[in-house]
Amino acid sequence: MKNFVIEYLNENEFRKKERAIKKYNMLAYKKLLFDYYPSLREGNLLGVMVSNNPEEGISTYELKLPTDVMFNKVHGDIILHYSVYDKERIVMLDNITPDDILMEGHQKELTTYKGVMVSKSHAEKDIFKINLLNMLDK
Repeated sequence: MKNFVIEYLNENEFRKKERAIKKYNMLAYKKLLFDYYPSLREGNLLGVMVSNNPEEGISTYELKLPTDVMFNKVHGDIILHYSVYDKERIVMLDNITPDDILMEGHQKELTTYKGVMVSKSHAEKDIFKINLLNMLDK
C-alpha cells in the first residue's frame, strides 16, 4: 500500500503555529509530531470528518489535539484542520486553530498567569477567565 504525502496549504504560517504549540503546549506538539503525522502518512485518518466531496475525492477533517483543562477553558481546543485528496494520496495540512493565540505566541513572548498563557491583545479577559475558573474549582 502506498503511503500518503503530507503537504501544506500555507507552509510558513503553519510552521509558525507549530512552533508556537511547541513552545507553549509540548504535549500537543509531541502527539502531533510523533503520533498524528505518522498515522496520517500511513493513511489512518484521524479526527472528525467535516465535509466530503466524493466526485472530487476530497474529504476535510478536524483533529482535536490534547491540551490541559485550563488552556482548553480559557482559549479553546487546539484543532488541526486538514484535507485528504484520495486520488493523489495527499494529506493537505490547512490550519491549526485558535489562530489568535498561536500567531500571537509566535510573534512575541506571551506571559503566563497561574500557569496559563495570557494573550497580549486581550489579557484582562484571559486573566478574568482564569480567576473565575479558579474560584469555581474551590
